[in-house]
Amino acid sequence: MDLFGDLPEPTNITNEDPASKDQQPTDFPGEDRLEKRKRDHNPEDSQVDETNKAEKKVCKGLSKIGGYVAARRGEREEMQDAHVLLPDLSSFMQLPAEVSRLAYFAVFDGHGGARASQFAAENLHHTLISKFPKGEVENLDKLVRKCLLDSFRQTDEDFLKKASSQKPAWKDGSTATCVLIVDDALYVANLGDSRAVLCRMAEGDGNERCVTLALSKEHNPTIYEERMRIQRAGGNVRDGRVLGVLEVSRSIGDGQYKRCGVISTPDLRRCQLSQKDKFVMLACDGLFKVFSAEEAVYFVNKLLQDESVERKDGQTLEEGRYEAACQRLASEAVRRGSADNVTVILISIEF
Repeated sequence: MDLFGDLPEPTNITNEDPASKDQQPTDFPGEDRLEKRKRDHNPEDSQVDETNKAEKKVCKGLSKIGGYVAARRGEREEMQDAHVLLPDLSSFMQLPAEVSRLAYFAVFDGHGGARASQFAAENLHHTLISKFPKGEVENLDKLVRKCLLDSFRQTDEDFLKKASSQKPAWKDGSTATCVLIVDDALYVANLGDSRAVLCRMAEGDGNERCVTLALSKEHNPTIYEERMRIQRAGGNVRDGRVLGVLEVSRSIGDGQYKRCGVISTPDLRRCQLSQKDKFVMLACDGLFKVFSAEEAVYFVNKLLQDESVERKDGQTLEEGRYEAACQRLASEAVRRGSADNVTVILISIEF
């Protein structure tokens, strides 16, 4: 299943926590702004307000998430993929009053070298942290989207500046697929042909089955809108590539193609996590050259039912299963003949 648009919130979940909705509850309903400002200047009331906020965060009932990664060089001489797993960004920043959890996961698939992917892996989340809304905010969704767009633009500009200062200039580029989890809202920002998919369980014929939902949109120059932008910028598409060379139409880096319509503006998707959601998969195209998204999700879901999986010290059975599934999926991609680098991230979801 391929859903290119914001995924709807599930309507069949019972006992849903209202605090996980997009509209944040106000602590003082019916109070006008003047009275609220007066209260904010009262130290005792401010202390009560902070207590209420803390209680609100505790009562949100957020899902439990975990991150697992597997990377294989494949037949390539160099590993040009990079990845980031940060399940708790609160250790890097002060979260807004409306937010209880902030997590970040990303896969970067480099081409022309590993410098663009490494730069993005090292810097994009720091830029995002610096631009993320702070304090009490209104319209959090709009601000999060703007933060992601600005962070991608800034990361691209910073890398191009560094690349152009080198002798000779770096010509590296990279795809980017990033997942930002704000409480139980999943934001996906992506450039290029790496992907993010969601495994959501659904009832069918009396049994549960896993449904694969696309959370990202591929950017290659054969897509009509992408090709038209490239041609309007004075570039051309030959053999499915920009100027007959570059396979993607959006990327970080690739300075020599920016004048040809290759941009760093990501596609954004938002999905509200539900009790039916099992895991999110992020992977570079090295996986999807030998697996369809549905096959990859099915492969992982089947391994998650393995009772005989070996666990590392301190791991729960569930954690051991996800670790093993992630590693086996990457290895299977290489066994099936993927000559490219293969990087897979699994994000487990448990309510």
